[in-house]
Amino acid sequence: MRVRTPVFILSVILPLLAADNGFAHQRTSGGPQSGIPIPEISHGEMIVMAENRDRIIDLAGRAIDTDEPFRRVLNYARIQYAYCLWGRMPGGVTDEASPFNECSHAYLAATKAVLLAMRDMPREAAAAGEIVSTVDSAMVLRGLALITCQFSGEAFNTADTIRPDWKAVPGHPASMATLTGLAAVVGAGLFGLRAIGRKGQTSLGSTSNKS
Repeated sequence: MRVRTPVFILSVILPLLAADNGFAHQRTSGGPQSGIPIPEISHGEMIVMAENRDRIIDLAGRAIDTDEPFRRVLNYARIQYAYCLWGRMPGGVTDEASPFNECSHAYLAATKAVLLAMRDMPREAAAAGEIVSTVDSAMVLRGLALITCQFSGEAFNTADTIRPDWKAVPGHPASMATLTGLAAVVGAGLFGLRAIGRKGQTSLGSTSNKS
């Protein structure tokens, strides 16, 4: 079975992404007045925020003292995380050349905004403060504060969806290998299901003939 391009993967398991025009990086905007601004995040911050993302989003999902802007930013963080293939692409966070780096900036910038907002919430402030301290300490110990990249100064907006740069995937070996491998697994699974289906039909046919 031949797997030609990552487009195969998208058409099989990511129909939402496959709907994007040409699979290229793009922003889709509802207009500057319709979204909530999200401050930029540095490349160094991203690394530690990614390590604490699940903890932050879990706390935010259980938060009680929320308002509409908070919920919209949290929703944006979740949507961007999905568009960025749930942070599973190698180098998506750490590699500036990755086709998934800018969309990683987007979901992690939103995650950071959610975390900082929770410091002002009575019930969530203590837990959020602990996470902030963990992030700050890790950045200092690992010297991450000074690390920047081409997207470090980029702010985001909940009206803008940042998609991966699909056209750049073939030129990024780690992404290409991962997507091709995933395509092979999906293809093998589909082939197996078809084989089982044909076997089942054959068995039913044999039973009918004996009757």
